[in-house]
Amino acid sequence: MSTPETPDLRFGIHAGQQHATFDEYLAIWQLAEEVGLDWASVFDHFLPIQSDPTGPCFEGFTLLAAMAAHTERLRCGVIVTGVTYRNPAVLANMAATIDHVSHGRMELGLGAAWYEDEHEQYGVPFPRIGIRMDMLDEACRIVRALWTETRATVVGEHFAVRDALCEPKPLQDRLPLWIGGSGEKRTLRIVAEHADGWNTFHGDVAEYQHKLDVLARHCADVGRDPAEIRKQIVARAILRDTEAEAQEAARELGAPTEGMIIGTAEQCVARLEDHRRLGVQDFLVLARPPMDRRTIELLAAEVAPAMRAAASGS
Repeated sequence: MSTPETPDLRFGIHAGQQHATFDEYLAIWQLAEEVGLDWASVFDHFLPIQSDPTGPCFEGFTLLAAMAAHTERLRCGVIVTGVTYRNPAVLANMAATIDHVSHGRMELGLGAAWYEDEHEQYGVPFPRIGIRMDMLDEACRIVRALWTETRATVVGEHFAVRDALCEPKPLQDRLPLWIGGSGEKRTLRIVAEHADGWNTFHGDVAEYQHKLDVLARHCADVGRDPAEIRKQIVARAILRDTEAEAQEAARELGAPTEGMIIGTAEQCVARLEDHRRLGVQDFLVLARPPMDRRTIELLAAEVAPAMRAAASGS
């Protein structure tokens, strides 16, 4: 992992796979690769979120494998899989398989799960948050052990593997493991103990600085340098060539715009720069269907070059 002193910025899309056909969704990833972005990710939900929950929503990991097979360069992420949905040993094998499908581009995100309706509809147990955090901690240990040890033994209260195989291993020497969330007591502690990267949503910069301070204290407790943990934020944005055009697009969208970056690429850079100065290296724009082509184009053509230039001091 690079550090804020030697920046290695990445830009991409986080594209929840809801309310779209397969071809419509694939087109979003293909555009992201065509314009030169670095990353695309699915979410891990079985029902649409923050929209009509009765609409279509593809399963994340099978779709991610298909996206990996249809692209050549994009990092292939899932931000983030709910720990309640799959046994972590099965999950480790799934991620390793997609790493081979993608020729070493897979990045796995884990979280404590939150969408209670999915659990109720599918009969998946939804324990209280403290238990889900314990499950997340155990899952991180199991996944990493299966990826790195010839035979893994990790016995927890909720999950266990004993003398377990996971072959073939991921192609990457260290397949990146992300943790999503911002809870200060447990989530950031698990980030400090297990994560290669920490994902959260773009928001108030002072609040983000506070979270970084909490993470640094957890890292000190476990003897880890927080600079080893890559930081990633997801922003909601509508970008156009002029602010007036962006505002009109936002009105046409009709969705809640609180906290959204609405404007030009230059205005977007201004909103993201403080986070870059705090060490954020991955900047993702939420790109759920239908495809917002112009936002993706401007992210690649103007936002990314401007922020890379700022990072290099030019």
